[in-house]
Amino acid sequence: MKSSSKIWITVSTLSILMTIVLVYGFIVAVQDIVNPSGDTAFIPEQKEPAVTSPPIEQNKEIKIAAIGDSLAKGTGDDEGKGFVRRVVSMLQEDGKEVKVTANLAINGLTAEKLLPQLDEAGVKYTLQQSNMILLSIGANDLFKGAQAYQSAESDIPDTAELYKILPKASSSLKEVLKKIAEINPDAQIIYMGLYNPFSDLKDLKQIGNAVVTAWNSKALELINTYDQMALVSTFDLFENNVPELLASDHFHPNAQGYEEMAERIVEVLGITDQHGKKVETDDE
Repeated sequence: MKSSSKIWITVSTLSILMTIVLVYGFIVAVQDIVNPSGDTAFIPEQKEPAVTSPPIEQNKEIKIAAIGDSLAKGTGDDEGKGFVRRVVSMLQEDGKEVKVTANLAINGLTAEKLLPQLDEAGVKYTLQQSNMILLSIGANDLFKGAQAYQSAESDIPDTAELYKILPKASSSLKEVLKKIAEINPDAQIIYMGLYNPFSDLKDLKQIGNAVVTAWNSKALELINTYDQMALVSTFDLFENNVPELLASDHFHPNAQGYEEMAERIVEVLGITDQHGKKVETDDE
C-alpha cells in the first residue's frame, strides 16, 4: 500500500509540474505575439523605387530619349541618323558612354497631339529612364499652311493668319514642357528651336522669319522658367543656307543639316569628356 501511495504521489507531482510548464510556455508564446521582443530596427521600410534619373554630370552613362515630330525622328536624312544618332556618335567619340533609350518621335506630330501621348504609360516610363530628353515640336503647328502653298494646294498664308496660330500652339508647348518636367524633373531637357525652311522663297521668307522668331522667343521665355531646360537655336544655321542644308522635300534637314544641328546641341550641352575637358565640335 505504501508503495502504491508513493507512486501516485510521484505521478501527481510530475503532472502538476508539466501543467505548470505548459501554462508558462503558452503565456510566453502569447506575449511574443502581442508584444514582440525582436529588434525591428533592422527591418527596412518598403518604399516604391525612385524612377527619376540623377543629373547628367553625376552619371557615367548618358541615356537619351527623343520625342516630338519628324525632325526628332530624322526624316530627310539619307544616312538615317538624324540629329539624335549624330549627337550620340559625337559624345561617344569623346569618351562618353551614351545610349538611346527610345526615339518616340512621330512624323507630322503637333504640340497639341503630343500632349495625350505624354499620359501614356510606355512614354512616361521611357522618359523616366532617361537623363537627357531631346524634344522637337512646333514646326507642324506653324507651317501646315506654308507646306500646302509650296505644293500648290492653297494660297500663300499671310502674316496675320500665321500669327493667329501662335497663341494656341504656344499654349500647347507650355503644357508639353510642364508635363515632361513633371514626368522626369531631373532629366536635362533640350528643346530644338525652329528655323524657317522657306527662307529662300521670296513670298515666304519675311512671313516665315517673323513667325519663327516670335515662336522661338516665346519658347525661350517658357524654357527659362525651368533650370533643367535649354533651347538650341537653329534659325541662324538655316537662314542663309537652306539649299545646302535641306532635303529634297524643302522642309526637313538633309544629312548635313542634321549634322550641324547635332553640333549645336553638343555645344549647348557643354558636356565634358572623361578628362574633364569640354566636348568640342569641328567648327569650334
